[in-house]
Amino acid sequence: MSEPVLEISGLSVDYGFGPDAVHAVADASLTLRRGEVLGLAGESGSGKSTLAYAVTRLLREPGVITSGSAVFHGKDGAHDLFALDGEQIRELRWSQISVVFQSAMNSLNPVFTIGAQLTDVLRAHDKQLGRRERRARAAELLDMVGITEDRLRSYPHELSGGMRQRVMIAMALALEPRVLIMDEPTTALDVVTQREILQELGELRERLGFAVLFITHDLSLLVELADTIAVMYAGRIVEHAPAELLFHNPRHPYTEGLLGSFPGLHGERRTMAGIPGSPPDLRRLPAGCPFNPRCGYATDACRTQVPELLPIHWEPAEPRRASCLLHTDGFQAPESLKKTTRRAEEIGSTL
Repeated sequence: MSEPVLEISGLSVDYGFGPDAVHAVADASLTLRRGEVLGLAGESGSGKSTLAYAVTRLLREPGVITSGSAVFHGKDGAHDLFALDGEQIRELRWSQISVVFQSAMNSLNPVFTIGAQLTDVLRAHDKQLGRRERRARAAELLDMVGITEDRLRSYPHELSGGMRQRVMIAMALALEPRVLIMDEPTTALDVVTQREILQELGELRERLGFAVLFITHDLSLLVELADTIAVMYAGRIVEHAPAELLFHNPRHPYTEGLLGSFPGLHGERRTMAGIPGSPPDLRRLPAGCPFNPRCGYATDACRTQVPELLPIHWEPAEPRRASCLLHTDGFQAPESLKKTTRRAEEIGSTL
């Protein structure tokens, strides 16, 4: 198993203070390893982006980190990201940890050319590069994401959405970081462009060796891309497993519901069940398991006990964890959560 590059432990993030604080992330722990793609999936409002912004110290007020740690293993040793001062985190950000933000294709400055914005990143972080060297590097970065050098003179409005997104990825990789955090990077793109960008991302990862934390609400995007997947619900990680295991054998009812919320491209027609209800209000979480009002397997215990994220006791050899009482000692998990999910097999074989 490769060495870790980012270790998040017991991270909790609130918006606001006191009894009215919203607990956006609760006791989240993740490990991203070198060269790995870790997928972070869940519905809107589940805490995915908040977790990423907290780790990179980009959290805006009234967001506050209430507990936990984030250790980054960089080129020059280990860094406690929450202990660094403002100047230290700015030096680390972009040069060793880069972020492609949600709706990043609209983040380019409309009054500067693509070339000016790429060279500005290089100028800010590498004082030794001359003007010609910066321009040559900018052209190389565009070529890396499939855009011709002549586009250095173009303004953002002269590029398509997919091209602008590729420019943002090129900008994020300009200084060859060890970790790339991508927050919903393909949401506004058509499915063909999505697939092209994901294929290019996979090729770049193989060539450059960076690790990726890929955040999305669309679990189907992670079928071929991710090595491991963590599923979040109501600010908590409810399942964490290798991608193939999670897709073919989901062990949390929420993960099973997500997999049943989009159709396969082949196979017999069937009614999509989806997930009933809506995500909970984080200010007033239901008692017990946060998912219990929407869960078809909920028992009386689920309405009073908050499950921990633990290994599943009846499959100790599997490298996975789930936050569900049905998988703890003294409970009998439904057969549908013990066997291979047919829907997941169809999805995994067609995407």
